[in-house]
Amino acid sequence: MPYAIECRDLRKTYPGKPPVEAVRGVDLLVEEGECFGVLGPNGAGKTTTIEILEGLLTATSGEARVLGHRWSTDGDAIRQQIGISLQETRLSEKLTVLETLTLFRSFYRDGITPEAAIKRVSLEEKADSWIKNLSGGQKQRVAVATALIGDPKLLFLDEPTTGLDPQSRRELWGIITEFRSNGGTILITTHYMDEAERLCDRVAIFDHGRILKLDTPRNLIAGLGADHMIDFQVRTKDNHSLPDEYGADLPGVSAARMDAENHCLSVAEPHIVIPALLSKLQGDGLVLTSLTTRQATLEDVFVHLTGRHLDDEEVEP
Repeated sequence: MPYAIECRDLRKTYPGKPPVEAVRGVDLLVEEGECFGVLGPNGAGKTTTIEILEGLLTATSGEARVLGHRWSTDGDAIRQQIGISLQETRLSEKLTVLETLTLFRSFYRDGITPEAAIKRVSLEEKADSWIKNLSGGQKQRVAVATALIGDPKLLFLDEPTTGLDPQSRRELWGIITEFRSNGGTILITTHYMDEAERLCDRVAIFDHGRILKLDTPRNLIAGLGADHMIDFQVRTKDNHSLPDEYGADLPGVSAARMDAENHCLSVAEPHIVIPALLSKLQGDGLVLTSLTTRQATLEDVFVHLTGRHLDDEEVEP
């Protein structure tokens, strides 16, 4: 199957004392026609990798091909076949939606009409409105329309739904799904685990400049060895803390960890583990203050792999 994106031992090092290795040997293949998610906290190397693929940065070493081309030799060919929507796209506030799309259409030799782009993002009634008068969700849809105007084969979406209300998020999900159903390829970064699970065929989890895991969301979650999570809190005598791995020795528990104030157990059958947990707490003289069960998610996969949450802050070069 042809690949929309190919990375072989991709590396990016920023000079300094000591040098900063932002990307440390990334190997990545994204198939044509798939929605591929890139997950990782700030500082994981995902932004640097994507900016190399978008032609905004030059790799220190390794190879990157986009739609079969290299930026060093076929930059214009790549530009004419990709669309990019940034997390915050600064558009001219005193242009209308139609004028904005007309301007962006002039950047491409081929593409769709501004009116068609507006229709794809369902903004027909706002075609003559100034950008400054649009809501946040409407502005984001215009940004996606600017990425679609050249009728791209490959779409880069950087945190496309950050800060949007639930309805605006669902509207953008529909646009993304339609693009993919028409044969387009999407590379998307997101901090929303439900978004990645819903939209992406496969996801790569980045941390410290490398890919830790790459698979379908379902397979990554199955790799935890448990479909469910039990989150609980207890009150101890004299407020003494319990070991982070408390409950790991219970039958049916595949892993135990501490997450903020919650003890978290990875389990396959909650109905078996919960009675055993309650018995253990009683035997240890502990008072249960809260207990919930839920399905395991990609967030649990990430915490299991890295020991931290996706939104934990680090500074990326």
